[in-house]
Amino acid sequence: MFSLHNKKAIITGGGSGIGRAIALLFAAQSADVYLIDIHAESLEETRAAIEAAGGKATIYVADVTKITQVTSAFTAIQSAHILVNCAGIAHVGNAVGTSPEDFDRIYQVNVKGVYHCLHAGIPVLLKSGGGAILNMASIAGITGIPDRFAYSMSKGAVIAMTRSVATDYLHHKIRCNSISPARIHTPFVDGFIAKNYPGQEETMLQKLAASQPIGRMGTVEEVAQLALYLCSDAATFISGNDYPIDGGYLHLNH
Repeated sequence: MFSLHNKKAIITGGGSGIGRAIALLFAAQSADVYLIDIHAESLEETRAAIEAAGGKATIYVADVTKITQVTSAFTAIQSAHILVNCAGIAHVGNAVGTSPEDFDRIYQVNVKGVYHCLHAGIPVLLKSGGGAILNMASIAGITGIPDRFAYSMSKGAVIAMTRSVATDYLHHKIRCNSISPARIHTPFVDGFIAKNYPGQEETMLQKLAASQPIGRMGTVEEVAQLALYLCSDAATFISGNDYPIDGGYLHLNH
């Protein structure tokens, strides 16, 4: 079940965190994975881990905010059956506390970066006869989270783009869905806390864990398992949906 044998999967943000977990799992399920990330060293680490487990990975160093770099990578890949848009960044701040520069940076990566990969990636999937697209959104795009103004904006846009692509390419045999995680424990989270809350790391980790009714943060592997289902042939009747993976955050937070 959920085999990706003979499938080619493009994964952006594949160098670390959720993107790396998805890459490792898809490769373990026999997909040929093509990883795109801005960090060459992280990409090499992911490829090494995949190859050590007997999988196959090809890497491309590219900045998703640069359409020429994205187009170059997708042109080199030529054909694929799966596209996972996982590259993204975060930001803390409300509307007044978000500078125009920070707002634009979030937009460039989280919104325009996804657009670039859809713009270049959909023709690649069409060439293979269709396939599945999965965009990484967030519960911040669904509900209000304090001090996440720009980030929430960007993830709401991802959900909207997901539904638009699902509508436009339904009869071209391309499915498009999104996943909206709550707090997922990644190296990114550790670095984010260290930068924004120095000296309060343990307290903040406990606070983040407690913010989910289930009492802990999610793991990257749990997100990857949902991604695998949605990108596999087991989910061929599913398109245009967003899937929260949130430890009960949206509906059980009383």
